[in-house]
Amino acid sequence: MTIKDIAAHCGVSTSTVSRVINDHPDVSPVVREMVNKAIEELHFIPNNSARTLVSSRSTAIGVVSRGVNNPFFSSVIRVLGREINDLGYTMVLQQISTQADEIRAAAALEREKKLLGVIFLGGRFNYTKEELEPLTVPFVCCTYTNTFGDLAEDEYSSVSIRDEDEAAKAVRYLIHMGHRRIAMILDDPADFSIGQLRFQGYKKALAEAGIGYDPALAVFTGDYAMDAAYDYTLRLIDSGADFTAILAISDTVAIAAIKALTDRGLRVPEDCSVIAIDGMELSAYTVPTLTTLRQPAEEMARQSADMLIGIIEGTGSHRHVLMETTLREGESVTAVPA
Repeated sequence: MTIKDIAAHCGVSTSTVSRVINDHPDVSPVVREMVNKAIEELHFIPNNSARTLVSSRSTAIGVVSRGVNNPFFSSVIRVLGREINDLGYTMVLQQISTQADEIRAAAALEREKKLLGVIFLGGRFNYTKEELEPLTVPFVCCTYTNTFGDLAEDEYSSVSIRDEDEAAKAVRYLIHMGHRRIAMILDDPADFSIGQLRFQGYKKALAEAGIGYDPALAVFTGDYAMDAAYDYTLRLIDSGADFTAILAISDTVAIAAIKALTDRGLRVPEDCSVIAIDGMELSAYTVPTLTTLRQPAEEMARQSADMLIGIIEGTGSHRHVLMETTLREGESVTAVPA
């Protein structure tokens, strides 16, 4: 008797049974009662949190995080580690720079650690079949998907937000607050990555509102580094460009932009509003508190781990989950005076 049997008996996933066994709070009372009743009736004895599921083979699941200085991934990695461990597997984490090749890194890790699967945190949006040939285990793209590549949907899994739509949502919020001269600070608008999608969303929302795109208000830093965001925001201010709000591609970029605005004697939000996309815990403690579109980081991590392990165990198949952000209203955005 294993947790697979309990899961089949109850009509739920093995991860749900594992969460009940480990007393996780994110299980409904009805499901919790049903699973506990089945455990009692079927005389199932949990063995060290159901780790016997994989005791006869490798338990290693790789997590390759692209962007060693990206604090948004911290909460994702924490939840991934907990979920993977609770389901009887071992997380092997490798952090790489934004310039590194995550596929090569994962393929090398697969051979070295005998991985059963890989979860990518951050990566390119244009994988090809040829590039993925060195990787022979299933993988999940967490926080992004292969928008510009040629992979079939049944060849990989993904959990992400709709980056273009979410950037458009942020711009619409600023427009609703009366802003029409809106700048954007991003990394690279043509690298088949989040930057390109969010830049498209920025321009889309401006066009919808009948606001012409002004290239002078688009700032391309080349990477996500806070020092680059700070320097390029200073350049934007010093250029004399007319703007009343900034959309930052991430919370960390927004924090750097606020610092630059303040150092040039501008008040946030009185002189310039700032909004971002991420929703990191850290940005809730900035002064002013950052207004941001919060990604459901923990749920993205849970779904990624459950999805990959379902594929490994033969109880699931590749699928693609799209999630929405929620607006966390801070103090960095204000309405333009009438």
